Amino acid sequence: MENVLQFIQDNLPWLIEHRYLFIFLGVALEGLNTTILAGFLASVGVVSLWPAFFLALVGQIINAFGWYTVGYFAGSKPIDKWGRKDEKSRKIIEKVEQYFKRYSGRAIFIAHITWSLTIATMIMAGSFKYDLKKFTLYNFFGSTVWVLMVFFVGYFFGQSYKYLFDYLKNIVIIFLFLGGAIAVGYIIKKIFRSIYVRSLFLREHWDKFNHKMKEKIDELFSESDLKK
Repeated sequence: MENVLQFIQDNLPWLIEHRYLFIFLGVALEGLNTTILAGFLASVGVVSLWPAFFLALVGQIINAFGWYTVGYFAGSKPIDKWGRKDEKSRKIIEKVEQYFKRYSGRAIFIAHITWSLTIATMIMAGSFKYDLKKFTLYNFFGSTVWVLMVFFVGYFFGQSYKYLFDYLKNIVIIFLFLGGAIAVGYIIKKIFRSIYVRSLFLREHWDKFNHKMKEKIDELFSESDLKK
């Protein structure tokens, strides 16, 4: 452990000196990449596990409140500008709006844990003036689950790097492992987003199917009545 810490300190002194401030500000402003990095650093002993996790969690909660505030004061304008740039995006945003109007708090929680359309959902919550106390509750639980998952990705890659450290004492290898962790994070995000978006359209397809079945059944009964 000390060898890994010394190696990183020799090569990345700025990261060691401001490590906790970097984690907090990085997650509050960006999110995914910094949380993965925090998990990696905690794994190799550069930062303490629970302080790093707590700072990442607080940063993520503040990030969501920031986008809620944007929606509260700017309304749906940011979503209209950036979220409806093409037909596909417009349909997805409309489905998110419908889902939020129906489930509200659940939509906030699911947007967090599926890493999907989180910014759009938080802005939407603000634009609809969703109850702040309820938003705080769902934001806390959603952020906690999200940070746990993302932090673990970085932690896992940090553990892998530690086992190989004696054979791979090279600063480039650190960035390769971090890059791998971030790549995995984005792959998971893409998969979760795809599942979430598909689920939003699933109800629409189900309603269409039920409508067609109802029409077929009505037709059958109508034909039976005519034969009589």
